[in-house]
Amino acid sequence: MGMARAPRSLRSAAARRALSSNFDVAAGKTVSTVASLIAVASVSSGAQAQQTNLPPVNVDAPKERPRSTVAKPTPDQVRARNALRRAAQQRQRAAQAPANGPAADRNPYADPAAPYKVDHVQASGKFPEKLVDTPRSVTVLSKEVLEDKGATSLKQAILSTAGVTLGSGEGGNAFGDRFFIRGFDVRNDIFIDGVRDAGVSVRENFFTEQVEILRGPASSFSGRGTAGGAINIVTKQAMMEKNFYNMDSTFGSDQTKRVTLDVNQVISPTLAIRAGGLFQDADVAGRDRVRDNRDGAFVATTWQPTDAIKVTSNYIHTELTGIPDFGVPYYRPSATSTAGGPFPDFGINRNNFYGFVNRDFYRTGQDIGTINAELQLTPDLLLTNKIRESHSTQSYIGTLPESPLITSNNPALWTLTANPQSRYQATDVFANQTEATFKFDDYAGFKHTLLAGIEYDNERSSIDSYTGLGSEITTGPSSFTGTGSRSGVSIFSPQYTDTPFAIPGGLTGRPTKIGIDTVSGYVVDTANYRDLVILNGGLRYDDYSIKTSGYTTAGMFGQQSANFLIPDFNLGLTLKPLPNGSVYVAYATSANPVGSEFDGTSTAYGGINPTLAGGNTQIFGPERNKAIELGTKWELFDRHLLLTAALFQTTKENARESQNISNTTLPSNIPAGCSYPAGTTGNISCITAGAAYRVRGIDLGVGGKITDRWSVFGGLVLMESAVTKSLAPPANRALYGSNVGLPLANIAHQSFSLLSKYQVNDTWELGGQAVYRSKIYGGTLLAANQGTSIPSYWRFDAFAEAKINKNWQLKLFVNNIFDKRYYDALYQSAAPFVLEAPGRAAYLVLSARY
Repeated sequence: MGMARAPRSLRSAAARRALSSNFDVAAGKTVSTVASLIAVASVSSGAQAQQTNLPPVNVDAPKERPRSTVAKPTPDQVRARNALRRAAQQRQRAAQAPANGPAADRNPYADPAAPYKVDHVQASGKFPEKLVDTPRSVTVLSKEVLEDKGATSLKQAILSTAGVTLGSGEGGNAFGDRFFIRGFDVRNDIFIDGVRDAGVSVRENFFTEQVEILRGPASSFSGRGTAGGAINIVTKQAMMEKNFYNMDSTFGSDQTKRVTLDVNQVISPTLAIRAGGLFQDADVAGRDRVRDNRDGAFVATTWQPTDAIKVTSNYIHTELTGIPDFGVPYYRPSATSTAGGPFPDFGINRNNFYGFVNRDFYRTGQDIGTINAELQLTPDLLLTNKIRESHSTQSYIGTLPESPLITSNNPALWTLTANPQSRYQATDVFANQTEATFKFDDYAGFKHTLLAGIEYDNERSSIDSYTGLGSEITTGPSSFTGTGSRSGVSIFSPQYTDTPFAIPGGLTGRPTKIGIDTVSGYVVDTANYRDLVILNGGLRYDDYSIKTSGYTTAGMFGQQSANFLIPDFNLGLTLKPLPNGSVYVAYATSANPVGSEFDGTSTAYGGINPTLAGGNTQIFGPERNKAIELGTKWELFDRHLLLTAALFQTTKENARESQNISNTTLPSNIPAGCSYPAGTTGNISCITAGAAYRVRGIDLGVGGKITDRWSVFGGLVLMESAVTKSLAPPANRALYGSNVGLPLANIAHQSFSLLSKYQVNDTWELGGQAVYRSKIYGGTLLAANQGTSIPSYWRFDAFAEAKINKNWQLKLFVNNIFDKRYYDALYQSAAPFVLEAPGRAAYLVLSARY
């Protein structure tokens, strides 16, 4: 008990002999440091150590043994080892996942502890820093935000977001995804996984991971257009963490029956597959006869044979069918009156439907296939190549409630004209993006993320219409006129809704064809100096070519084409006074070349008319946009809440403007690009370029958690817009009407939204949403027509969620709690109409998570 004990390795001579067999005993190669450590260990190894005068111990230095070449791992063994390592890392991440959600179904871009707060966007090469350090306004609707909004389509998600409004068209994108961001039309600036989705469509959310709204010009990041910003839909990808099986079943008061499936299966340590499906059969709350049926499926794969190689792919199919809703007529006491408004505000039933249920239909479909390959050549150099093939269709016959006729003081005698519109548009897109991302340090101490890319886009569209719309009534008091319009329809009680119809005729066979080819090169660099100063800059060069051809109603063939070389750039400076905050200034440019909107067959709708008569031309130079933004972003409450604020101004030059000229107009007053054909009588309309306007405002945003139980997401956008230059001079107001000083059409200058959720206990969560939009003026192209508008509104939603157990949950939504009558968009014409928003509806969602 009282004697000191030598280290166990020195107690046995046999042990010493075994040890010495593996060491070189050459004199002079002892390791005195090791001996000293052993002596110290012998002194302090226990409370029983009382004797310190142990004999010195010398341990010979080890001798390096030759390594057998047979022992080197084979390539198969290396791949197996890497696969096992990745599997272990995935299991570790799954074990460290927060308790409030399964790791397998997590959003890889969001804060795991606060899923309302997204830290990164998908384009990590172009935006390598966290959003708090990115010098531009970006609003990201995470998977959890989309679920708590109850948004099953992109339109539903966007229209409950501040700063975004919906536009409407008469024939082209009549009821599709046409959005305005910061006052600018972005209907062809919608992307799926970073690739432009040029198809005219209505987009579902069942395959969506998150929606990213980039505000302000983004041409250096995304290409043509993007004057007000861009919308990127991030799709669900196959995940390597673990298997999961999700199902959501929805039942609604508007006869909604909806089921979605989402299944992820890890096939091996190197391969995972994810698949999902959608079925929906539904009416629309507050709208008679309107149907909203949807079907879809997606499949995604992730294959990672080595740490350096990763290949992902997905295929998406959606098909939306039903009866289209072109809304309700607009009441104007006179052509110049500002006292009018949508007819439901003057006493008609808000549910009135003015179409023909035995004829009207729509079908919107998309098939999108994508393959993305990543090669990590070195730890600092990543090569990627993304290839996309897509086919989209929009087919419909619908009825517009136009031209109200008020002939007496008895409203029961008021009538309108039911005007049929039809379209069949097929769009095919092939795109390829090749990018290299290189990370390096320079001599000044900046850490760079440099991305260089080449992109090729081939977009083709064919636009046709249906025949036989002039003689389709087989019974009834009267038949249609030769144009297919039906006059005498009662505004208060439409009487021809159920009139029988023959099968609609086929297509005309004389489509307008549009082809756009774009070759782009771009470079984006982000330089970070010790997380104190971050510089961001990008340059993009687009070679844009468009060609269009088609026929007039008289059978005359025509075609037009144009080519533009378009440079754009952006600059950004971010300063970080504290690790959790930033202050930035940014400047960016963008361009809208003629014909870039795929749903338009005239410049009035952003396209090119191939058969324009009278010598009027529509080949203008690109519209040019410039924007400056000053902002700040802060992460608060343990960095789980992101607050943003920005002042911005965007200007557009060489803007399009509509002009009216007559046979009495002096030649000196006819704008450039317009002419008055001989033999014409009355006024004609033509489009000119050279106008300008400006939008400025403040953009506030919030997203994340205030406490462990309270989550919020929302924003406030206040804008002011004005036409700053017009080719219609004040001296000729009687001929043209001056636009200078007028606000812009189709936008809400003040908008607010706030989604809030509180976790009452481990079982219950309660939440709600408030949305405000200010008045929206009607108008086309440039200035607002202040004689037509849709009123401002507040809308409130609520939901309650109960977790039955770890696998099942129940959620109740009540949308538009107070059954507010409001409107989404106004189509401006000589006979305007408005799109009415849904009324109050309740939905019960039963979810399974395994």
